[in-house]
Amino acid sequence: MKIKVLGSGCKNCVTLAENTKAALSEIGVEAEIEKVTDFAEIAKYGIMSTPGLVIDEKVVSFGKVLKPADIVKIIEKVR
Repeated sequence: MKIKVLGSGCKNCVTLAENTKAALSEIGVEAEIEKVTDFAEIAKYGIMSTPGLVIDEKVVSFGKVLKPADIVKIIEKVR
């Protein structure tokens, strides 16, 4: 599983990355987490507000900081 956190590196983006790590740890899933800060790259995903969360090249959330429990639900849905 490959997860990308899209954003400029702001506090919300950092928090989303930390919450994603916590969610993965909680359910015992290993994944590669990549932070994407290049706006041209972010624009390719078609999102206009960050932070964004992409799992296996599918945008699953943008514009909000998800809690670890919400991320667990999303991961379980896409697995």
